[in-house]
Order: sequence, then structure tokens, then C-alpha cells
Amino acid sequence: MRSYRKELWFEIQTRRGFRNITSDVEDCLRKSGIKEGLVLVNAMHITASVFVNDDEPGLHRDFERWLEELAPHLPLSSYQHNRTGEDNGDAHIKRTLMGREVVVAVTAGALDFGPWEQIFYGEFDGQRAKRVLVKIIGE
Repeated sequence: MRSYRKELWFEIQTRRGFRNITSDVEDCLRKSGIKEGLVLVNAMHITASVFVNDDEPGLHRDFERWLEELAPHLPLSSYQHNRTGEDNGDAHIKRTLMGREVVVAVTAGALDFGPWEQIFYGEFDGQRAKRVLVKIIGE
């Protein structure tokens, strides 16, 4: 079995946002030369997420609204975490809701997705560079 590891860096210019990273992961897969196996993609920061869903702008706005309803950013005093001098208590909860990582099968050298599936990076405390790990194992 072979393995390939790559760190991708993303900087979302706003506090929250989503970015389709499917092509970045596909590029890693091509470079790995692996034809059959698994791809792990995970956010290496506790206020960011990686998830699989549809690349549809209305859905992304729905995610934003839903997350803000469940864990609103303001008031900052709502979160005990913010008593440490931070202002991102909501971002930690949003990351937990959206997930840390995805695993996608690799078949015949391609990501083995269902219809409409794409990989996204979700940012909940942005405006600085953060890493996403891509680890591919297989033959």
C-alpha cells in the first residue's frame, strides 16, 4: 500500500464562508498516482470544517442561516469560551455541527462520489490562513 500527504492552505476573507475544494483534492489524487483506495480530507483547525454536499448557492445560504440560528456569533457573552479573551465560541460549535473531515473512496483513479457530491471547506472564524490535510492511501 502507498500513501500520499499534502497540506492545503486556505484563507477566507470573511469571518464565515464555504469554498469548494473538490478540484484541489482531485489534483492531490492525480499527483499521488493512487488508483484504488481512500482519501481523507480534514480541517486542521478547530474553527473550520470539511464536509460533502451539493455546490448550490441557496443551500450554502441555508447552512449560514441555520448555523447562525443554532450558534449565533453575538452576543459574545453567550459563550463561556469567550471569557478566555477569544471571540469565537460560536465558531467551535459551528465546526462541530458541520464536521471535521470526510473520507471518499477512490475508484479507477477518481473520487467515487454520488450525484452532486462535492467537497467543501467551511470557515467559521476566518480572515487568516488555515490548513486542510489530504491523506490518500491505496494502490
